[in-house]
Amino acid sequence: MTKRILFTGGTGKAGRHVMPWLKAKGYDILNFDLKPFDHPGISNLVGDITDSGQVFNAMTTHFNFDGLNAGKAPAPVDAVVHFAAVPRILINPDNETFRVNVMGTYNVIEAAMKLGIRKVIVASSETTYGVCFAEGDKDFHSFPLDESYDVDPMDSYGHSKVVNELTSRTFAMRYKADIYALRIGNVIEPHEYTMFPPFLKDPMSRKRNAWAYIDSRDLAQIVHLGLQKDGLGFQVFNAVNDTITAELPTAEFLKKYCPNTPITRPMGEWEAPLSNKKTREVLGFKEEHNWRDEVKKLG
Repeated sequence: MTKRILFTGGTGKAGRHVMPWLKAKGYDILNFDLKPFDHPGISNLVGDITDSGQVFNAMTTHFNFDGLNAGKAPAPVDAVVHFAAVPRILINPDNETFRVNVMGTYNVIEAAMKLGIRKVIVASSETTYGVCFAEGDKDFHSFPLDESYDVDPMDSYGHSKVVNELTSRTFAMRYKADIYALRIGNVIEPHEYTMFPPFLKDPMSRKRNAWAYIDSRDLAQIVHLGLQKDGLGFQVFNAVNDTITAELPTAEFLKKYCPNTPITRPMGEWEAPLSNKKTREVLGFKEEHNWRDEVKKLG
């Protein structure tokens, strides 16, 4: 089992749920971020992914003072989970968003490959499908949205993620490594299921997210499965939950709200339009947090 992990960007919305879940599974984790994350048993190294020297150092450092007891310099980590990024548009200028996300990812993957680390999980995004941060009301080309879709974002964030997938593919081929890019959907934390009743009342409010979501804990499971699955080379996986965030079954819903968008294959009765079929079939993902059950828990 992969044990020692460098997790970049673990202090962010997704990482602060994924890291504790992985820690509970027995992973030893070093969080590399601009800000530390306070959680028992998770070490922190404050640093910047856009500085390649810092990235190389982060992959070859003791996680804490206990490492000094071994009496030898630390070896590179076993794997890298790369979540660090400017998390969306309209936080930094567009060119800065692109620079940080693209160069940061290049630095992380390059360092891993040159240090002999052959497993990297990269956070890509639903924004690659081109609608989330589109100018105006843009239609999807077809449903379901799967990993073979012709991604065409028009924003700096989605653009950066497409480039990062290509960077991942390039290094995976060159170094014969496993680099898996997760197209992460709208991340929902446990307390955020209160937002779902309003979503249901206004179905088109979820179009930009393709009526899909990923529970932060189920995202952790997908990361874990990716870390444990070897030999796939470069792969893209949609990191979303199973079901559409709507009260109508999928076929009926899409016929009503997206009547002009082609359907390329039969879909499951409640299958999310942003489909996790490959993630289920290849990685063995089984969702544990269906939104209907989570909404009921909140009363």
